[in-house]
Amino acid sequence: MQIRNLLLVMVAGSIALASCNTSNTKVNLKTQADSAAYAIGVDLGNNIKKNLPAAPGGKDLNTAIILQAFTTVMKGDSGLIASAKAGAITQAYFVKAQSLEGGKNKEAGKNFLADNGKRAGVTTTASGLQYEIIKTGTGPKPAAENNVKVHYHGTTIDGEVFDSSVNRGEPVTFGLTQVIKGWTEALLMMPVGSKWKIYIPSELGYGEQAAGPKIKPNSVLIFEVELLSIEPATPAAAAAPATK
Repeated sequence: MQIRNLLLVMVAGSIALASCNTSNTKVNLKTQADSAAYAIGVDLGNNIKKNLPAAPGGKDLNTAIILQAFTTVMKGDSGLIASAKAGAITQAYFVKAQSLEGGKNKEAGKNFLADNGKRAGVTTTASGLQYEIIKTGTGPKPAAENNVKVHYHGTTIDGEVFDSSVNRGEPVTFGLTQVIKGWTEALLMMPVGSKWKIYIPSELGYGEQAAGPKIKPNSVLIFEVELLSIEPATPAAAAAPATK
């Protein structure tokens, strides 16, 4: 998750946490505005519950302190930190936390790829991409300007699934220029009908940026990819699973 998004999560979380003071109070939703207000609270609560613990450094944040500061500001009282300095302090915290987490992930990914590259059947390209062939198709190879239809199953090096068209039961179609470099490189080498397992170094993936709660900064990504077909170019090609 990018730093700006982390800050937005913090704002949403502060508002959601403020509701803790009235969590045991019965709420009557008498008007449409009351219902909308309650729905906003539900959305904000779900947002903070899902995103803040997954953010770099998020698990170390004391939510009671967040609530206290929020309440202080809403009352118009003087806080321990001036409002003008709050944004910079929050930004600095998340930048440092993301850097520390990224460093650990980079080292873990480097060690994983070094060991993985020694396995029989694994090929490492000049870019650092690794792949092993599960099935070789007999169709043509796509060109960079083509759209392709694929089935895929994506995991981290720890085996956690972060996205899978296989699990959804529906393949996706996208242009080869729409995806991260590791996907493009692999698919350009695959004949239609092939199924490969590819191991994408972070520099060929999302680099230092996180991508959702499960793909951390500097993560190595693992995909099983089956190239089903080359599709006609259309403006309505679906968003790719691993976009730039």
